[in-house]
Order: sequence, then structure tokens, then C-alpha cells
Amino acid sequence: MIEALGYEFFRSALLTGLLASIVCGIIGSYVVVKHMISISGGISHAAFGGIGLGYLLGIDPLTGAFIFTVGVAGVVWGLMERAKQHIDTLIGAIWAGGMAFGILCISLTPGYTPDLFSYLFGNILLVPPDHLVLIFLLGLVIIVLVTALYPALQAVAFDQEYATISGLPTRGLNLLILVLIAITVVVLIQVVGIILVIALLTLPPAIARPFSRTLRGLMVISTGVSMMLTTTGIFLSWIFDIPSGSSIILFGVLVYLVVTCAHIFCSLKNRNVPFLIHK
Repeated sequence: MIEALGYEFFRSALLTGLLASIVCGIIGSYVVVKHMISISGGISHAAFGGIGLGYLLGIDPLTGAFIFTVGVAGVVWGLMERAKQHIDTLIGAIWAGGMAFGILCISLTPGYTPDLFSYLFGNILLVPPDHLVLIFLLGLVIIVLVTALYPALQAVAFDQEYATISGLPTRGLNLLILVLIAITVVVLIQVVGIILVIALLTLPPAIARPFSRTLRGLMVISTGVSMMLTTTGIFLSWIFDIPSGSSIILFGVLVYLVVTCAHIFCSLKNRNVPFLIHK
């Protein structure tokens, strides 16, 4: 591991994981508390349409993913307000439609289209310096917005009806959250890829949830957990020569199972329920 730190690309990968973890911990906590996992999954997979469109138009695929994903977030916001009873079906259509549109655009792109595997499953070891700066700037924007609007966002997360009655602009806040989810997806594409991005959004908050009683605390602990998962996953990928995205997620799943089993065991133990022993 000491040898790995001697390489600039490896240090860059670690820094990328730490910066992405800040974004992941903040937005992922809101996604879990607000029960927006399926919506986030639809937005994340629709990002592949933007990558395909970027290849077709000859622009940076991540730029195409950013524009396309923010647009999809706006569409999802409109559907959430007008078709609440059918939102799961509509999200499924957006999920599949975005992937299909990306495949169509790539098939229409002349010449060879490289790096598709890295967009689907991530390769944090190949993040260029300019994308590292982009991740930093996007993360900074998310931190500033969430910090400034935290009381309103907390109210909408736990009781949207009460927030609406209180006069808070709930529709605008929901749109903002969906746009921030779209930005987070673009940030995490190079870390774990489109296929696994929803896991990195949900696993750290799920691991941190038993240790926090407030949304702010959940965001802080989730950020720390995400940093631990990405850093350990990157080192595991170096040691065992396996894909970084897969190692990050599998390690996260292992930690989640351990924490969940320990939480269940402690809950049962604290109940002091007598067991009947039959001879």
C-alpha cells in the first residue's frame, strides 16, 4: 500500500474518493430519509443517455451526462407533482428509456467509442485532473446550498405536508433536491459507474443510520463512512487487481451486513425476552 501512494494517479484516486464521499454522504442521506431511492436510480441510469448523446455530438460525455441528467431531473419533478399514483411505473420508463437512448446514440456515433465500460462500472484510477476540479466545485456548490437551506430541507424531508402548510416552497425544494441528485450522479459516475452509483448513494447512510438521530448527524457520519468505503475499496482494488467500483461497493455491502446484524443482535439482547427451552 505504501508503494501505491508513490504513484500520482493513485493519490488522485484517493482524493477523488474523498471529495465524492462528501457529496455522496450529504445527498445520499437525504435520499434515504426521503425514500427517494427508486427515483435516484431512475435518474442515475438515465445518465447513460447523456453519455451516449455526448459521444454522438462530439462533446465530453460527462458534460452530456450533466445536461441530460439535469433535464431528466426536471421531468421527474414534473411527473412527481402530477402523477403520484403512477410514479414507480414512470420512473421505470425513464430508467429504461435513458439507457436505451444512450445505446442508440452510441450505435449512431461514427468510429470507435472507448471507455464505455468505465462509465458503466467506474474507474476511479483514471480520473483526469480537470474532472477532479469539477468534482470539487460541484461538491462545494452542494455543501453551500444544503447548509444555507438546511432547516427547510429538513422540514420537507420528514413532513412535506407540514412544510407546505408552514409556507415553505416545497415544490421548489423538491426540484432543487432532484437537481442535486443529478449532479451527484455525474460526480459518482467515474467513481463507481452508472450501474453501481445508487449503491454508493444509499449504503453509507444505511450504515450510518443506527448511529445518528438527526439528519445533520446522518450526513456527517455518512460522509465519514463513505470516505472509509472508497479509500478501503481503492486499496483493495490495488492489492487484488480488481475493478475499483466493484471493490468499493462489495466492501460497503459487507460493512452494511455486519452493522445490520450487530444492530439486530443488540436490539434483541436489550429486550431481555426470556427464551423457553424445551427438553
